[in-house]
Amino acid sequence: MASDYIFPDDLDTLKSRVLKAIEPITEINDKTSPEDKFLFTAQRTNAGQSLPEYYLCYFLFVNLLGFKNLGKFEKISWSVPIDYKGVVFLIEHRKMELGLFAHSAESQEKDAKEIVKKIHKAVIVARPYFEWEAKEAAKHSKLNVKNYHRRLFDKLEYFLGLYKKTSREAEDRVDEKIVERCGNATSISFPESELRRNAEWLALSALDSFFSWTEHVFIHLAILNGKALSGEDVANLTDNDWADKFKNAIDIESNGAKYFYDQLVIVKRQLRNHMAHGAFGKKGEAFSFHSDAGAVPLLLPHQKGKGRFSFYGDLDFNEKEVIDLIENFIVHLWSGKREPAKLYIESDLPLILTIAEDGSYASAMASIEEMEKLVDRLNWEFDRAANMDW
Repeated sequence: MASDYIFPDDLDTLKSRVLKAIEPITEINDKTSPEDKFLFTAQRTNAGQSLPEYYLCYFLFVNLLGFKNLGKFEKISWSVPIDYKGVVFLIEHRKMELGLFAHSAESQEKDAKEIVKKIHKAVIVARPYFEWEAKEAAKHSKLNVKNYHRRLFDKLEYFLGLYKKTSREAEDRVDEKIVERCGNATSISFPESELRRNAEWLALSALDSFFSWTEHVFIHLAILNGKALSGEDVANLTDNDWADKFKNAIDIESNGAKYFYDQLVIVKRQLRNHMAHGAFGKKGEAFSFHSDAGAVPLLLPHQKGKGRFSFYGDLDFNEKEVIDLIENFIVHLWSGKREPAKLYIESDLPLILTIAEDGSYASAMASIEEMEKLVDRLNWEFDRAANMDW
């Protein structure tokens, strides 16, 4: 475990253990058999398909062990030659995938399999180092935050579409009555009732999708607004509740924000949280107490500073009002000075904390034109990196 080591003081100790785990793999040296034009003629081995993830191999050999990285070439991100029993092999991250390369893949396949086994063993030994590296990165801004806006918003739109379709069908069939007879028995049903019930369920699903989407988007907005600049900032904000995320993403004093905040907090506390906890709510709202008047509903409110128990009626749900509220909020969210943020978030690009820290996002948030320039530049850089066009 990482707790067995104190880094960076214990790096040399761990490094010695990792080197022992990969024996007889070493860095190439004067005794390594040279291969003429090996870098250009090396063949991909089958065993290399089973190597650990490319970043683990890079951190293992380059960052921890200090093996020489030959650098970037056309369609190659990094290249590390190794010595195995005096023979040179090559671990290389190419556009196609990570691979282990040999002078003669067929005749050296057995050795390649042993090398891969050794590397897997070394990766396990080096886990404390990987964990430490990740924690150190999280303290600073050398992180990207993945952007799942599209998938989450598509889910929301899917349920909204089904809700509207079902609601319209219910309206169209409001006067419809279905009578079915079987012998002496007769059954009567009203399609509108079932459709209204289904529409309510779909609205609840849309509402749940809305809060999931906003939880995600609010964090991205906080980064673009300069409220979260490090991995620790993002982690702390992620742990906060929805209301705190809202306030970090949107100025509560800005035009219209307080209205939407107040209404959505009520919806979340009294409806979404209630239904998300098996209709008991977070604190057990599904109670009725005994009285001479009969059963009286008892709701445990979420609002701080208020009494633990209050009288409420049944938790009615006007789905049309709630759906109108969240749709109006989405329009409000992407209006005014947040309009450039919409452009970036809909680009599917990750949020890059290094350019949040250096002020690039703040500058781009000044206008649609500036954000378009930033998005175009980042898309070009990501395409270039993906193609390994150095």
